[in-house]
Amino acid sequence: MYYYMWIGIVILFGGFVKGLSGFGAMLVIIPLLTVCIDIKTVIPLIYLLEFVGTVLLLIQLMKSLNWKEVYPLLVGYVPGVVIGVFYLKTLDTGILRVILGIILVTYSVYGLFFEISNIRIRKGWAYLVGFLAGGLGGTIGGGGPPVIVYTSAQQWSNDKIRVTLQGFFSLACPITIIIQAYNGLITTAVVRYFGFSVLIFLLGIYIGSLFYGTLRNRTYKRIIFVTLAFLGFVTIYRTF
Repeated sequence: MYYYMWIGIVILFGGFVKGLSGFGAMLVIIPLLTVCIDIKTVIPLIYLLEFVGTVLLLIQLMKSLNWKEVYPLLVGYVPGVVIGVFYLKTLDTGILRVILGIILVTYSVYGLFFEISNIRIRKGWAYLVGFLAGGLGGTIGGGGPPVIVYTSAQQWSNDKIRVTLQGFFSLACPITIIIQAYNGLITTAVVRYFGFSVLIFLLGIYIGSLFYGTLRNRTYKRIIFVTLAFLGFVTIYRTF
């Protein structure tokens, strides 16, 4: 009983973070759920939950979505994830994790104390950002941060940042799931845990979305920076 209670609490909290910020469920769920479930089961489970949750948020914000902002990210993501899965496994992923963690922490600290909107990132960089997201996702499972950094650096509203992330994740997640299924990672255990947790995850997203509606633009950006900084520290910590 306590076993499934713990799983339910973790999944609910992960959904809440996803509903509040538009991302971050993986950050919460992986370290807490791998205490009792093998990571080879947790990772595919999270991608399945993320896909369902992303579609739900995307439906809510569909009117604000501009696919032209998403396509360049996806064009870069596809070759990046292919290279990440099939070619970059020979690299020292520990070094990649540390570099990614340092970048996230540095960017987040800067964003918290300085006006990040003064930095202009041209949209042409979206192709490179997507490629980095795919490469990192294929090697260390950390494909989200480059896209989150890119969107948060734009002079966009809360809703546009949020819906652009969901538009990207709604197509990036199934690509990753297909690759996982091809490699035999979508097991009966994954499906069983998914059936148990999907409604709990959606409930968490719903609660988080209620709180999101009360946030001002600057507050939302601060939540992004704090979450990214935490993600950076966790990424570095998991390397050692």
